[in-house]
Amino acid sequence: MAKPLIGITTRNGKDSDGHPFTALQHSYVNAIIQAGGLPVLIPSNLFVEDFLDLYSRVSGILFSGGGDISLNYFHGSDHPRIGEVDDNRDFTEISLMRVAVNEGKPVLGICRGAQVMNVALGGTLYTHIYDQLQGALDHAYPGDLRRTLVHPVNVDETSRSAEIFGETLLNVNSLHHQGLKDIAPGLRVAGHAPDGLVEVVEIPDHPYAVAVQWHPEWLTDQPAMQRLFKSFVDASGR
Repeated sequence: MAKPLIGITTRNGKDSDGHPFTALQHSYVNAIIQAGGLPVLIPSNLFVEDFLDLYSRVSGILFSGGGDISLNYFHGSDHPRIGEVDDNRDFTEISLMRVAVNEGKPVLGICRGAQVMNVALGGTLYTHIYDQLQGALDHAYPGDLRRTLVHPVNVDETSRSAEIFGETLLNVNSLHHQGLKDIAPGLRVAGHAPDGLVEVVEIPDHPYAVAVQWHPEWLTDQPAMQRLFKSFVDASGR
């Protein structure tokens, strides 16, 4: 049986000479390969007809982490810490998320990807958690600590996500300063951090639509994170 093609969203940047590039950390690629999928990168500078053509050829989409989403897409408080906003990436990912949700194509959102899912479906974000969520934990650990387990996540035992992880208490890393605030209609909250921040959401009546706020691609030594990627790839291959 052919391996399912898994599209992975990417970020835009520039090298030291100012030349634009499309990039994705190998951790995402490796997690999909380990789970039995064949990764395909989705650039954020394609015309609409081209990224929709690419969408039609992949079996599932992983929405990767990255910079902040523009306030043009949701009602949120402006904040000086908002950064790395990329209009092309926002448009591409929000468009792809809406189409995939409407058509029932499997999706997995990671960190920014969870925020994209919420915003695309009508939710809002904390634009800087520490100033807007009373009693918030430190969710923005340095980038060189990607495998450091920062806090637990309690997963609702009645959720589909609990079935996927095979556990209801996870220990996760944390690399974000924004988070889900008002949850979009149709999304179910399936997990929280100890400070109440939403860490897992899912769409109950969708073939596979799950999003997490941490970075499981750096924690694939954990059986629960292996099960997350495997379940996504398997759902994409059906």
